[in-house]
Amino acid sequence: MLLLLLWALPTGLAIGAISGFFGVGGGFLLTPILLLLGYSPSTAITISLLYSMSTSISGALTYIQSKKFILKTTLFLSISGMIGTQLAKPLVLYLTKEGLDDMAISLLYLLLLGYFSISMLFEANKNAENRSTTVFSPLGPILIGLLGGFVSSILGVGGGFVMVPLLISVLGIPAQLAVGTSLTSIFFIVSTGFFSYIQTVSIPITLATILVIGALVGARFGASVTASFPEKMMKKLLGILYFFTMISIVLKLLHQTIPGLLILIGYIMTLMGLFLYQYWTKKKRLFFFE
Repeated sequence: MLLLLLWALPTGLAIGAISGFFGVGGGFLLTPILLLLGYSPSTAITISLLYSMSTSISGALTYIQSKKFILKTTLFLSISGMIGTQLAKPLVLYLTKEGLDDMAISLLYLLLLGYFSISMLFEANKNAENRSTTVFSPLGPILIGLLGGFVSSILGVGGGFVMVPLLISVLGIPAQLAVGTSLTSIFFIVSTGFFSYIQTVSIPITLATILVIGALVGARFGASVTASFPEKMMKKLLGILYFFTMISIVLKLLHQTIPGLLILIGYIMTLMGLFLYQYWTKKKRLFFFE
């Protein structure tokens, strides 16, 4: 119990802070970590969906209070995302039955993380454009929500690590608004996925509880420091996070679990250091990102 507390609580806090900052639910980090620690894909997915419920509602409250979200986009993302989770469940059950779930989930992670890592780093290097978000079309949010919900159910993630880059690059929504909009919709998306899974999958309650406690505290903290970071820096940090997560999964497939964990933990600790520095100093920019 003590050993579990020593690693699970800091993990919950750190991933919660990252999810609140980037609006990504946290599951896309927690699922690979649980897989690297030896948990089965179905268990890792179910725990991560529960965790993402906690981070999303905790972080979303901060954005809702400061009105940093787009209501119409949130509604369409939520409804289409919930539909997407149900479309994915039969595929997950089939992969599990055939014993293909571990390999399929890892490969899908690699594909998505590789694409969005390049996408975010490319976006960060582009000059800021004043793209209008006043003309609203429901088609974009519906398609993004369907994809986010589908990926959420397959990978045990909030779907935000798919939705945030697409809201920024496809719909042209500013990073902070994209984060708030994504987090607000994630709660409804992952709740649908979690209650669908928990009917057939049992999870370690103690581990899940400790992670959720960390999530509730960490997500509020992460969401509170976003105003201290310029949009270009947020995009770069998110792209690098995707990249290192992708590397950790590659190492897992090569049976190099410990190096994969160390790389991921190292970057998570670096991000936490940046967040704490900004929180304590209240500076608007870090000197090396000017």
